[in-house]
Amino acid sequence: MISVFQEKYYYAGVAILLAAAFDALERKIAKLSGATSKFGVQYDSLADLVSFGLAPALLAFSWALRPYGKFGWLAAFLFVVCGALKVSRFNVLSGSSDLKYFKGLPIPVAAAMIALTILLYFELIETGGIKDVVVLGMIYVLAFLMVSNIKYFSFKELNLAKRKPFSLFIFVILSLIVIIMEPVIVLFGFIFVYVCSGPAGLITAWRRKRTLKKFEAGPLQVGDGGPVQ
Repeated sequence: MISVFQEKYYYAGVAILLAAAFDALERKIAKLSGATSKFGVQYDSLADLVSFGLAPALLAFSWALRPYGKFGWLAAFLFVVCGALKVSRFNVLSGSSDLKYFKGLPIPVAAAMIALTILLYFELIETGGIKDVVVLGMIYVLAFLMVSNIKYFSFKELNLAKRKPFSLFIFVILSLIVIIMEPVIVLFGFIFVYVCSGPAGLITAWRRKRTLKKFEAGPLQVGDGGPVQ
């Protein structure tokens, strides 16, 4: 947030990505060390809201949304509110929900999407005013995805201690090499695919359900459109 006030938007985006990395690490360390507690859960939620709700909203508003006036600050405000609702719902459902999926887009992913979009702009584009429209629309979409019931894969059931095939090891090494070569572009691609995976899975499930209903209804009679008797 200090970088935003100083108009050092690139460093602000990097700071948000570092916060996301440390967030993932501290959860793993807390579980491995057995240092989890109710106080830690609440403190972690407060840190999430500041790092992934307030900071990216402030960054997006200062970098791109200011020219839109009330529509700009309403978008930033909506992102913070939806982030708070997402964190609260996660705390309520963490003990009873399916561990395989998150309900709604995780708030660190939404924050990383904003940060990486800004970093990608500085890396590749740096021209034109279309960035303002893109960020404005993206803020509203991310806010909706956070409070939606769309399922996102949580990766919590991945057992890193279990033996893995050698091909997976090669894939990880190659992925790390590509990330080191073009970190912003590759990370943006990963986050973008993950954000789109939720709606894509919802559409796929809807199409399967629709196909199943048609199959259960039976073949149609040629001419009258009614079911075969």
